[in-house]
Amino acid sequence: MEEKIPKPIKCKAAVCRAAGERLRIEEVVVAPPQRHEVRIKIICTSLCHSDITFWRMKEIPGLFPIILGHEAVGVVESVGEAVEEVAVGDTVLPVFLAECGGCADCRSRRSNECSLFPFAMRMGMLRGDEAARFTDAAGAAVHHCINVSSFVEYTVVDVAHIVKVHKPMPPAVAALLSCGISTGVGGAWKAADVEPGSTVAIFGLGAVGLAAAEGARMQGAGRIIGVDVNPEKFEIGKKFGITDFVNSKEIGDRSISEVIKEMTGGGADYCFECVGLASLMADAFESSRSGWGKTIILGVEKHGSPISVNCREILRGRSIMGAFMGGMKPKTDIPILMEKYIRKELNLDDFITHEVGFEDINKAFELLEEGKSIRCTIWMDR
Repeated sequence: MEEKIPKPIKCKAAVCRAAGERLRIEEVVVAPPQRHEVRIKIICTSLCHSDITFWRMKEIPGLFPIILGHEAVGVVESVGEAVEEVAVGDTVLPVFLAECGGCADCRSRRSNECSLFPFAMRMGMLRGDEAARFTDAAGAAVHHCINVSSFVEYTVVDVAHIVKVHKPMPPAVAALLSCGISTGVGGAWKAADVEPGSTVAIFGLGAVGLAAAEGARMQGAGRIIGVDVNPEKFEIGKKFGITDFVNSKEIGDRSISEVIKEMTGGGADYCFECVGLASLMADAFESSRSGWGKTIILGVEKHGSPISVNCREILRGRSIMGAFMGGMKPKTDIPILMEKYIRKELNLDDFITHEVGFEDINKAFELLEEGKSIRCTIWMDR
């Protein structure tokens, strides 16, 4: 039988043409996958707060027009040369972080950032010509976003960024594991390795913070303290293991660290910063226990500000670490989380609070900006 050669596909995309502007549903042309590339038909995608950040970004590396989106699940429509680990018809997750499997970092248990394909704000493909695979109706390039670009009916992704879905996962749930939920769960599981019975404090109960709570619960933490300015987050957080709550607006003249230390008898064993504010990172560190307290930074600092902590406290045994995607290796660790979900050891269903059709994608942005959704699933065929 003659091999079928992939051809360009015309389809719909939600294109962002200027920072902060509403996305426009437009027709784009998606080029065939080249060597090491996979073209995917997106089933559904979800909106991560990082997409909001990229959407608003006016300075470099902000570049328009662009197709945002990086939490998704889809089916392989065609593959380029040298692609062997997935085939046409496979269900896959495109993930912003690469795992080549062969470099020193991918072979090491100490790292999850591939040294062959380190994370970068690319506007095109990973290798080869590095050009965009999207063009608009006028034939002009439409840029990619962090190696995925899922706000489109078909996308092209390098195979280093593809995770095969081996288990019968609901599509909307599988999509969650592409970024934010894996970051939080992985932060507690992989980066911190939270011990059973330990005390955890989580600063910021957005999707990542709630996922960190779920990861800590999964690890057997004895007490999980949520810190947020929204009192409604306590009831929501209980679904993911939150046992105590501190509203930082209602503690008077006391500092957050004073409150946490009083609650825990000296400080939390593990503190997670999940907002992206240098001041809150310092608060998390100050809230950790002297001698062995560990602070894990999961939030990307919103203003590029440096973190400042007391050096003497570092000498007393406290530590700070960062964790890209929670320290998880995509191809290695995401399948493990899928298995935990199937065995009902991991709660993912409660992260999905809203659903919209592709034509209503701007509604998903409104819900997240207003703080009404944890994750909104965007279905391509509705």
